Amino acid sequence: MPGLMARERGVGLKIISIGEVLWDVMGEQEYLGGTAFNFAAHLRKLGHEVAFISGIGDDERGRKILRRMDEMDLSARFVRQVEDHATGIVTVTLTKNGQPSFVLHRPAAYDFPQLTENDLRELSPQHADWVYYGTLLQMSKPARQVTMRLLDSAGPARRFYDVNLRKDAYEPALILELMSRATVVKLNDDEAAVLGRMFSWPCDSLELFCRRTAAKFGWEAVCITRSQHGCALLIGKQYLEAEGYPVDVVDAVGAGDAFAAAFVHGLGSGWAPARVADFANRVGALVASRAGAIPPWTVEEALALKEKSYRQEPA
Repeated sequence: MPGLMARERGVGLKIISIGEVLWDVMGEQEYLGGTAFNFAAHLRKLGHEVAFISGIGDDERGRKILRRMDEMDLSARFVRQVEDHATGIVTVTLTKNGQPSFVLHRPAAYDFPQLTENDLRELSPQHADWVYYGTLLQMSKPARQVTMRLLDSAGPARRFYDVNLRKDAYEPALILELMSRATVVKLNDDEAAVLGRMFSWPCDSLELFCRRTAAKFGWEAVCITRSQHGCALLIGKQYLEAEGYPVDVVDAVGAGDAFAAAFVHGLGSGWAPARVADFANRVGALVASRAGAIPPWTVEEALALKEKSYRQEPA
């Protein structure tokens, strides 16, 4: 893991990530992205072995994705070319403080991942440490079937569910099913509020939300991100709230995915909860301070963030 500072080296993990790869279109600019792809790319940067499952179109955007994956040393072995659908795009609009709103254009090639029986044997989650999945992809029936086949054979692999709600891209019954399959869940505070209203779960206290949902579904851990305010985290019975690292936000797209990758890096390495939360907060903040979902960054830069230096003084 070149460049990784010794105290933040994690154990080598094997991760399967299934989900969307697409281009975030912001005005005249296009940035490579997609929640599951961002997660995979950031974990590869952290030195882990990642099998990424998705689909691209027979078009220039798809070919560019393959070239970029090669540059990232991220295997495209399970990224299939889909003949009848274009490579995915999402139109992104940023608010003044860098927070994104999304317009999805579907169906797209990523909605149609394909795995042969040989692929499934090669991917066998029984030989992986983690299987990652989100909500958006599962709105596609073909993609959901592939995901469920992976989860049905997950064996001892931990199953990481990133809730990641997008407008018109989730259903209550689907969320409950995906939660029931998970061992670790990540969501943000807005999503916790949405789910609290949807299912009448307690959401006035983040600690109560974490403890009740973890007990209900038998999760090992649950994490709620809070933008510049850091995160709330429950691992086992230990709950904590970790302060964030406020930065000048350039583009918050992908910051949550970088957080998730750093979270898995720490949790999979057996770190103490406070260390897991702090490292994930650092990486998420650093990525939010740069343009694009997968900007260049290093662990050294994340560890150099200092809370005092990045706080805005009151007027």
